Amino acid sequence: MSHNLPVVAAAVLLLVLVPQALAQSSDAPTHTMRPVIRGRTAAVASMKAEATEAARRILDAGGNAFDAAVAGQAALGVTDFALNGMGSDAVVLVYNAREKKVYSVNAEPRAPKLATIEWYEKNNGGKIPESDGLLSGGLPGVVDAWYTLLDRWGTMSFAQVLQPAIELAENGFPLSESGAHEIAGSKKILKYPTTVKVYLPNGQPPKAGEIFRNPDLARAFKKLVEAEKANHAKGRHEALKAARDRFYKGDIARDLAAFSEANGGLFRYEDFAEYSAEVETPVSINYRGYQVYKNPSASQGPAELIALNLLEGYDLKAMGHNSPDFLHTSVEAIKLAMADREMYLGDMDFIKIPYDGLLSKDYARERRKLIDPAKASLELRPGSPEKYAGHADAGGSGSAVAGLSEEDRPVHPVLDGNASHDGDTSYIAVVDKDRNMVSFEPSLHELFGTGVVMGDTGIIFNCRGDYYSLVRGEANALEPGKRPRSTLQSTLIMKDGQPWAITGSPGGDDQVMRTMQTLINMIDFGMNIQQAIEAPRWSSNAFPASPFPHTMYPGDMAVEARIPEATQQALIARGHKLRVTPAWSLGSNAGIVVDLRTGVLSAGADPRVDAYAWAW
Repeated sequence: MSHNLPVVAAAVLLLVLVPQALAQSSDAPTHTMRPVIRGRTAAVASMKAEATEAARRILDAGGNAFDAAVAGQAALGVTDFALNGMGSDAVVLVYNAREKKVYSVNAEPRAPKLATIEWYEKNNGGKIPESDGLLSGGLPGVVDAWYTLLDRWGTMSFAQVLQPAIELAENGFPLSESGAHEIAGSKKILKYPTTVKVYLPNGQPPKAGEIFRNPDLARAFKKLVEAEKANHAKGRHEALKAARDRFYKGDIARDLAAFSEANGGLFRYEDFAEYSAEVETPVSINYRGYQVYKNPSASQGPAELIALNLLEGYDLKAMGHNSPDFLHTSVEAIKLAMADREMYLGDMDFIKIPYDGLLSKDYARERRKLIDPAKASLELRPGSPEKYAGHADAGGSGSAVAGLSEEDRPVHPVLDGNASHDGDTSYIAVVDKDRNMVSFEPSLHELFGTGVVMGDTGIIFNCRGDYYSLVRGEANALEPGKRPRSTLQSTLIMKDGQPWAITGSPGGDDQVMRTMQTLINMIDFGMNIQQAIEAPRWSSNAFPASPFPHTMYPGDMAVEARIPEATQQALIARGHKLRVTPAWSLGSNAGIVVDLRTGVLSAGADPRVDAYAWAW
């Protein structure tokens, strides 16, 4: 017995010292679940290995980042089918190396002409179905995003970039465990015979490792290629446009519209024919010397910029990574930013967003005073950025769209109901040899979107329609032709005028929190991209959910179980209503970073999901 005493004492000492050692080393952990993938020429990171491989094939064939991103996302839509596809909406941020300029591509849906608040009040009990059925649907924008990337900055044809996706859809691919689980776990898709035909072809959910095919989707891809080839003699631009127009103005659009009308949907041919993705000027702020860009319109991305401005006033590194002070301050900053999201962000074609004030350092300085270092806020507290118009710091952007709308835009938090803050989105990042960058985020919004395969097209629409508010006067209130304020948001970061990083994360409302944590992990704590992605995460639902009925859960906060128990208790003591989730549960992320000194590319992919990175 006496021989065991030193061992016991040593074990006790180890239990005391290990948490301290972990806290000291957690700023930049030496070990990661997956390695950083480094190269000198090009890099890809996405949510599926097949998509990363499709993009790599295009790069190897001489395509650029824009060509590769289209190929990768099309393949992603085949293999990550529950989260994105040809029926997706999307936002994209690109850096064009020749112009040395950042652009935003907005391919969010627009509400059908028949979709009004009055219609839902009269016909659907004043409610929008949450992520189920065609009444929750959003018109797909991803095909127009493909066209925009190829036509404006790409070099290849639809025939070239869609070939990997056609092969995957037509010949099939081994189904992943996650894909099998998504099919088996979805009750929604069982309600729709056209969906059962595609995803349960033998009446049973396919198992992991079985070959999964979607020949109807392959035919939809091929129709674009056929239209392109038929117009080849007119030149590349006209050929690409013919492919795009077959989806939005040709037989595909007519088939989709006819199926919608026959099955209770509000989409009509005119909605497709009048749709167009928009190329916009992104908004940005300077965070500790790094210029962080986000999509400006119909995106929640700028809320991350608002939060970063707030956090810039704190010495986060001195607080310690994932310490109680750091976590408390971070979630309180997000609460303030999301309150402003609710009040001010939406479709810039319908409202004026006061970015000049929202993104000013003076506004952040004033709002920072609302953060109590010892107490969690339980309120939704939007600010008054109009007082700070004209205060944007040099290097920021967004003043071109500054100015308040004259309409009253109230915020009405909903505390009952059961709206989900989660979301199901995908992502691909590509950097090429010229350092063109594409940060591409496509989505069905929830697993299997509306749940409805549109006839024999193989296409499921996104269900972004459930993001609209049915409260008149709110920034995100439903109107025909209006884009919903989406959770989609890409991230692109410049340093000293050079492209430094791109990153993105699926996850509904959580997206801005996940990409913000990845960014802070790299900038404030010196982590590489893989360390930054794998670090333990936090989340919050303490603001209105994006999907209907937009429920808010005051004081809510979640942390992965890898956050120490002592830290959890400290957060509870400050009034956070804490949820502890499994150790590797809060979402997914991928990204690419350029070492501006050596030119080396580092690609990272999240082990929480099937994400996969490549570089050469």
